[in-house]
Amino acid sequence: MVYHLSRNKRSIKGVIEIGGSKSESNRLLMLREYSSDFKITNLSKSDDTKTLVDALANTDKIIDVNHAGTAMRFLASYYASKLNSEITLTGSDRMKNRPIGILVDALRDLGAEIEYKEKEGYPPLRIIGKNLIGNEVSLPANISSQFISSLMMLGVKIDNGIKLNLEGNITSKPYILMTKKLIDKIGCKVVINNNEIEILGNYKSLNKMVKVESDWSSASYFYSIVALSRDAEITLKIFKKDSIQGDSIVSKIYQKLGVETIYKEDSIIISKNKNNNPPDRLKLDLSDTPDLAQTIAVSCLGLGIECELSGLDTLKIKETDRIEALKKEFMKLGVNDITTSENKIYFKGNQELNDNVKISTYQDHRMALSFAPLAVIINVSIESPNVVSKSFPDYWEDLKTLGFKIN
Repeated sequence: MVYHLSRNKRSIKGVIEIGGSKSESNRLLMLREYSSDFKITNLSKSDDTKTLVDALANTDKIIDVNHAGTAMRFLASYYASKLNSEITLTGSDRMKNRPIGILVDALRDLGAEIEYKEKEGYPPLRIIGKNLIGNEVSLPANISSQFISSLMMLGVKIDNGIKLNLEGNITSKPYILMTKKLIDKIGCKVVINNNEIEILGNYKSLNKMVKVESDWSSASYFYSIVALSRDAEITLKIFKKDSIQGDSIVSKIYQKLGVETIYKEDSIIISKNKNNNPPDRLKLDLSDTPDLAQTIAVSCLGLGIECELSGLDTLKIKETDRIEALKKEFMKLGVNDITTSENKIYFKGNQELNDNVKISTYQDHRMALSFAPLAVIINVSIESPNVVSKSFPDYWEDLKTLGFKIN
């Protein structure tokens, strides 16, 4: 399937209610399993969250998480600690090529019984649940924050908690802080001291309701739409100024690209600042927020801004190699002056874009989500558009409400 996107004008106005944060939802679901039954409202509608809900309710011996990397990493810790259970945790072909060895090694140090069913260091995993008694592990700090968050949440269940010693420079730190704040919220305590993270025992049930804030990563695509427009005002619900999501930094980044953010009680209004002249060049280190890379790169491309994004170490092992995928699709659009490395992408501004280009999505939701805003300025086609359901199933309908034509 291919969606053909276009717009007749670059003036945009509307109200969008974005679903709950996938990152918050998945962490709260795990914490509820580890602790007690508290209520969660505004849960994410994403495929990833549905996969996790289904997996936690699954009584089969084989649990298939398909493309859901978060579910794979969080469930590995969960089933390792689920006494008397025995399951095989598997996923898609791509998932079987996403490394998980560092997390498995850490779990084994805590006393877990896990074996690789196929390739050493990769899913699928055979996990026999045990009462984990170890409570201190060391692991590299520059790994996916999901590994670290998985172990932090496990600490809620282990009698004496867990102490994590992170070696080196921490990447994606906002996601670790999100995990800390959610653990604190449900009645446990996390102490972070430089590269040491300690989850203390003595969990106390609060029997409360936790409301999930809407997803800032999903909001980023509307920031891109506003940046590329001549005139725009979009209200996004449900958001707050003191967000625990690291991707909320998008409001400050896009201020440089001409997008103003006004915070209301439970929403934000983003609008085009017509008096703002975008910079000739944008250089950012996205070590803490790598999920914003594709969105920002596409915005800069559409605005004709020279762009250098670094700190993209984790992008090569996502649903696809996102750095290489960006390069390939940019070249289709007519971008010749572009260079990439293991953790960086650079391209020059003011490059004339080809019209009616078909964008490949590589089974990666963020490729579809981030390239669609280009339809504000050119006609663009998106292959396999349903891939957006992984994180933002209502995306195409929301774009239609803003006046996008989708055939």
